[in-house]
Amino acid sequence: MIRFIHTADIHFGMENYGRIDAKTGIHSRLLDFERALNHIIDNAIEKKVDFFLFAGDAYKTAHPSPTQQKLLVRCLMRLYKAHIPVIIVVGNHDNPLSFGKAHSLDIFQDLPVDGFHVIAKPTVISLTTQSGPINILGIPWPTRNTVSLSQDHINASASRITEYISAALARLIAHHASQLDPAIPAVLCGHLTVSSGIFSGSEKRAIYGTDPILLPSQLAISPFDYVALGHLHRYQNLNPDGYPALVYAGSIERVDFGERKEDKGFCLVTIAEKGKTYHEFIKTPTRPFIQIEITLNEEENQTQQILKALSAYTLQDAVVKIIYHIPATRKDFVDIKAIQRACDDAWYVVGIIPIRALDARERRVSLPIDMDMAGLLGTYFLSKPDLKDKKDHLVELALQLLQESQNASEVESENS
Repeated sequence: MIRFIHTADIHFGMENYGRIDAKTGIHSRLLDFERALNHIIDNAIEKKVDFFLFAGDAYKTAHPSPTQQKLLVRCLMRLYKAHIPVIIVVGNHDNPLSFGKAHSLDIFQDLPVDGFHVIAKPTVISLTTQSGPINILGIPWPTRNTVSLSQDHINASASRITEYISAALARLIAHHASQLDPAIPAVLCGHLTVSSGIFSGSEKRAIYGTDPILLPSQLAISPFDYVALGHLHRYQNLNPDGYPALVYAGSIERVDFGERKEDKGFCLVTIAEKGKTYHEFIKTPTRPFIQIEITLNEEENQTQQILKALSAYTLQDAVVKIIYHIPATRKDFVDIKAIQRACDDAWYVVGIIPIRALDARERRVSLPIDMDMAGLLGTYFLSKPDLKDKKDHLVELALQLLQESQNASEVESENS
């Protein structure tokens, strides 16, 4: 029986919605992500897993700060000290996308210690674990550099190149799979976009993006016992009724408010025997993200309405965003300072944001330039729902006033 951890999308460097920690001088959100990663590593050490499989995107960018690198190295070195091999697949955020430049995870390949395997190009690793052998096919984020282009595609459009990379990648995976010993457990690990995957914070399927796209049927193939994916931040099994499971572990912490309703975590995978694999999604400790949206009514005190809505939530240590809708007929009388005081227990208040409903603008009537005054007035009154029934009478009165005005002007001109 082989057990391992599958995680992805650590994203050290997502330092939005936080503040500098007074004890360490490190941004609080970076510490949140470190806490989540250490929780995963604690589980790996406690359960004595056979290896730790990371499916890409260690950092927010390909140029992490020294502090971010220090924290990641410190976390992963705990696995080395526990004699747990670490397999790392390079993700799109780790890759500088410039030929010849080192990616942000190269340092782990060059450490003078055993136990770190960094996959920057499609590679099969035959790993001998304490529980037996296993083959791991690693597929990093597909680029021009990781998937060779033919001469015919040198000057092709971006969409044509993306299609070519997708097809070439599917052939590459099928080729490597055919070379594996079917009697030995095997795992496919890739930082990839699968057509049926769902983006975090929405129901938009990945196929609407511009990434190279792979079909589930191109990944869930023999002899793989589990397909470990990174890139999409929502935990999901894209092959729930088939074998092998096709799993995005998701991000380990919330990246933004689009992920506020999603559980974050990692997968503990057990290959009981060849052809029989189970996985369990385990939550990580995450910072609560709370978005409170209130539509104010016209009768009650505006501030009290918002305070009442806040009382229904536990704001302790949460990142909070408040949105309130003001009736179109009312001014904004919200006491912002009172709302801020009510959020004293929150970790960070993103904003207290007013939204005003706009009155529908009336469509102007199109009038020909040669229409006489009676026609102009009649068309105008017809465009007003509350005046159109009185159109003829109003036109008559308006023309009478116009005539009286013209007569008065003529008399004044004669007297002068």
